[in-house]
Amino acid sequence: MSDPDWIQKIVIVGGGSAGWMTAAALARGLDRRYQIQVVESQDIGVVGVGEATIPPIRLFNAMLGLDEAEFMRETQATYKLGIEFKNWGGLGARYFHPFGAYGLKAEMGHFFQYFLKLDREGGALALDDYSLCAQAAKGGRFDRQSDDPRDPMSIFGSAYHFDTILYGQYLRRFAQGLGVVRTEGEVVRVDQDTETGFVTAVRLKSGQSIEGDLFIDCSGFKGLLIEQTLKAGYEDWSSYLPMDRAAAVPCALNGPLSPFTTSTAREAGWQWRIPLQHRVGNGYVYSSRFISDDAAVGTLLGNLESEPLAEPRLLRFVTGRRRKIWDKNVVAIGLSSGFLEPLESTSIHLIQASINKLLQHFPDRRFSPANRETFNRRIHADMETIRDFLILHYHATTRDDAGLWSYVRTMPIPDSLAHRIALFRESGQLVIHPDEMFTPTSWLAVLLGQNIRPQSHTPLVAGHDSQAIAQGFRNMKAQIIGRVGAMPSHVDYLRRHGMWAAAAVAA
Repeated sequence: MSDPDWIQKIVIVGGGSAGWMTAAALARGLDRRYQIQVVESQDIGVVGVGEATIPPIRLFNAMLGLDEAEFMRETQATYKLGIEFKNWGGLGARYFHPFGAYGLKAEMGHFFQYFLKLDREGGALALDDYSLCAQAAKGGRFDRQSDDPRDPMSIFGSAYHFDTILYGQYLRRFAQGLGVVRTEGEVVRVDQDTETGFVTAVRLKSGQSIEGDLFIDCSGFKGLLIEQTLKAGYEDWSSYLPMDRAAAVPCALNGPLSPFTTSTAREAGWQWRIPLQHRVGNGYVYSSRFISDDAAVGTLLGNLESEPLAEPRLLRFVTGRRRKIWDKNVVAIGLSSGFLEPLESTSIHLIQASINKLLQHFPDRRFSPANRETFNRRIHADMETIRDFLILHYHATTRDDAGLWSYVRTMPIPDSLAHRIALFRESGQLVIHPDEMFTPTSWLAVLLGQNIRPQSHTPLVAGHDSQAIAQGFRNMKAQIIGRVGAMPSHVDYLRRHGMWAAAAVAA
């Protein structure tokens, strides 16, 4: 490839987590011949609501080379071992979606099929008993994952809770240290090539024109480049996921510094609790068809563990995705590409997944249509998988105490999800796609947690010795109890490893 074909200038429109994650990753992943410029306005607020992540964020931070202790202090972060769901399958019901894996070692073989066999034979087993993460979360404990595959702690998975505004600011400093240029200003006009429609420059309110070859749209819901300029189109998924509002408010930490997120189903949606070192993030995601904004805010404020630290913020959204996430020379990353509610903490992960795939499909100035289309297909598949996983939480409920729950319980669902459920009901088999972000643990936790029970196990384990399997499960449970009992508390771990910020609350 000759020099004229190389992209020289990358312009990222918008900061926040999406903009600065993208800038940091490109600066780390590309060589210095690429110029990277971020245009953001301090007068335009960032959403800054999603504060919980899933395990791949650890790979992203490691790829950047971030020091974990510094990152934890700078973002007031805590660890996350999974999500506790309350009142989802039915009123009073509770289940835990852990990270990591069920079981302990690979030689246990077909863990879940063995579990089904014992359960059907009267074992009355509890899935959480065989998860290191679930038991550590229950005890408020944490420890480091092992790099030794022979160690059961090698399957101990974790993610983070962090302040996304602080994370964006931290990555901004990091990216600027790698040569990324930040320009303050509000984009008021977008210039396009008259023949190709490609974006050639963005013009700021100050009159400054910033030219580029590749433009990354991190402008949030408004999609300044991808939608307002290129008219990429939007696929609305609200018939499947009718939540279209969120009220968010922080409060002081007055409960446990739990190493997990809590999601509590309410009359017209669900409420999150995300404990950080210096505060608790709270929000009520709801459907305006079934509750008013004022009533939703009242519900949120009435279910806080302490006094709010700010006025509640209201967000409006339409669940769905852009029909084209990469169009011409513009790639949408973050909220500009679409929105899926934060029920399974996937917002930050979609940013990360988009960045990774952009690096894999990084273009030259010819902007191959086949390359763009492949990128779009892959991101669309990611979003469809998340969509189906979220729908599962709503659709597989027995609740009929409110209009929302009656609607989602009886609504049509995508064929892709219906197929997964049908196969699981038959024999406990799971459909996991090669590029999928959700693990068998995730699907098992939610399917069983929402009371979707297999009718049988597969014939593969029918002839296996039940007594030997049962003894293996007893040994596994005892080993997990011992491992968790030896772990430090969540707070002690943060303090021992230099992760406790000076501004953090006492605990």
